[in-house]
Amino acid sequence: MSRVKTLGQFIIEKQSDFPFSKGELSRLLRDIGIASKIVNREVNKAGLADILGDAGEINIQGENVKKLDVFANEQFIAALSVGGECCAIASEENEDIIIINNEMSKNAKYVVAMDPLDGSSNIDVNVSVGTIFSIYRRTSLHGAGTNEDFFQRGTEQVAAGYVIYGSSCMMVYTTGKGVNGFTLDPSIGEFCLSHPNMQTPKKAKTYSINEGNYVHFPDGVKKYLKYCQEEDDETDRPYRSRYIGSGVADIHRNLITGGIYIYPTTSKSPKGKLRLLYECNPLAFIVEQAGGKATNGFDRILELDMTELHQRTPLFIGSSDMVDVAGDFMLKYSSVEALEKR
Repeated sequence: MSRVKTLGQFIIEKQSDFPFSKGELSRLLRDIGIASKIVNREVNKAGLADILGDAGEINIQGENVKKLDVFANEQFIAALSVGGECCAIASEENEDIIIINNEMSKNAKYVVAMDPLDGSSNIDVNVSVGTIFSIYRRTSLHGAGTNEDFFQRGTEQVAAGYVIYGSSCMMVYTTGKGVNGFTLDPSIGEFCLSHPNMQTPKKAKTYSINEGNYVHFPDGVKKYLKYCQEEDDETDRPYRSRYIGSGVADIHRNLITGGIYIYPTTSKSPKGKLRLLYECNPLAFIVEQAGGKATNGFDRILELDMTELHQRTPLFIGSSDMVDVAGDFMLKYSSVEALEKR
């Protein structure tokens, strides 16, 4: 029998990959793992506890806040606030950054951006949801964290990952040296290495998009969808349409089996809907490290400049060949005006 390797053991083994860190990054990743176990516990008993439904609030994105959203946000903030490795947090649920005011954190090296519960509109119907996180080295020298600490390109991330709460709870993360997945073993309460060195297929036959918004899509996306649906023996089309409606779940499936996930601009959301800092950048970092690609339809996600804390962007992410072809359609069918705005 092969020896089980826990998340904690794996992180310690890989600590030598970061000579600039004296264990702070390792402890930060373990803190995130602990918080995700607590959130997973509540997700699993959601039907038995009073945590379903709306909390009666609207978040900074203009979306109804679910009760479990609030719980997850509180748990991750609490976990990240006690270790002294993180000086500030940017969360989807908060308009401004959260400054960690304690003696240990004022000289902390890192800031964390997160979506504490992605896909929360699916909570009430028992569909997989997830947490997305991104870790940067702070750019300010000392003291309290600042907004500018978060205004870095995605290429500057030192670690990123997601946790998917589904039929099993799984944590997937990268530190820029490949992607590894860990499945929570409830019998021992530990994340165990289950998917080492994850690689997404270069070619695939699955596309994921909310086709209910088809009439609002740009022409490049419409033409690409028609391409995916055409019969063609040479390219093994038509492709399969698979859309869960929970971003982490769709991207996790495509990461393992191959495919493309598209969340484009629409006439209602001309800048896109997904957030660059704590959704697109971390997911792009993971998928690129697994051999895939991530763009906004034209440009690499990780090279986009950050100008706002809750900045939005379209997202084309997944198997490299599929992302390239979708990008070709975007260039071919985009208006001159749209190209000039890039």
